[in-house]
Amino acid sequence: MSNSLQFSDYLAAADAIRARSAQHPKIGLVLGSGLGSLADAVENPDIIPYGDIPNWPVGTVAGHSGRLLIGTLEGKTVLVMQGRAHFYEGFTPQQITFPVRVMKLLGIDTYLVTNAAGGMNPSFKAGDLMLIRDHINIPGMAGNNPLRGPNVDDFGPRFPDMTEAYTPALRQLAHQVAAAEGMTLQEGVYVFVSGPNYESPA
Repeated sequence: MSNSLQFSDYLAAADAIRARSAQHPKIGLVLGSGLGSLADAVENPDIIPYGDIPNWPVGTVAGHSGRLLIGTLEGKTVLVMQGRAHFYEGFTPQQITFPVRVMKLLGIDTYLVTNAAGGMNPSFKAGDLMLIRDHINIPGMAGNNPLRGPNVDDFGPRFPDMTEAYTPALRQLAHQVAAAEGMTLQEGVYVFVSGPNYESPA
């Protein structure tokens, strides 16, 4: 599975978004299952359906609205993804990560992603919030890595350092906010599996 996406494909998507919004977000936010309604809090949003953006993957999962919102949230200009494409829908890793690279071209330097997932830690309870400190990419171990294929130098080196993929300062801030709000915030390692089946009892 080679990477058929070219740098020009990412540029075309970024240009299409700029043509629909004069706002300049620095924060990208992906709203996973159960959080789609947070988009209602975005003020003065420019709304762009995914299907209007060249090469943007359009998912099919119920409850994922499939649109970008660019506007103001809590005083910050943000780009909000209301839903996303999934590996189990048949998208390649390159397609799934396409929005992240487009966000980089748009000048976004902080990326927050949410989702609903099962937990293997016996101390976790249903409904717990977990902050990701690292991840294990099981499909990537089988060759399904979004970086496989020719390297796009504009996005970074051939062998990126993953030591601090999850920014320590942002993780510390998340713990501080959770403590101030009286919330329990777990922390752990996220395991990416292909799906679509849920985790088995094993």
